[in-house]
Amino acid sequence: MKNRILIVDDSFYMRTMLKNMLTDAGYEVVGEAANGQQALDLAAETRPDLITLDVILPDNTGLDVLKGIKQVQPEVKVVMCSAVGQEVIVNEALESGATAYIVKPFSEEKVLEIVGIALQDSEAAQS
Repeated sequence: MKNRILIVDDSFYMRTMLKNMLTDAGYEVVGEAANGQQALDLAAETRPDLITLDVILPDNTGLDVLKGIKQVQPEVKVVMCSAVGQEVIVNEALESGATAYIVKPFSEEKVLEIVGIALQDSEAAQS
């Protein structure tokens, strides 16, 4: 069964790049959100296995969205993505339930490695 992924980023370019990377690697991209409200709606609707979540969104912070998603779907894996590699934000994201954190610009190898590890953790937890 393909792992289902939701991509959340306000940049169309970043969403497209991530979608292409993940689809090429055999994942199913179940949705794309450009802001926090769309992210919360789509997460509830599509029940993804993993969400890539930008830290800075036009209507909300990725951290608030992360907390909102985790309240409803505590089992979902969330990989935070941001050009902001500030330790305070990274630590807060991880404490709030993010599985991992990728700093932009990132390589395709790095994204696929982190997504793969995050999803293996969930499969290990389920078996």
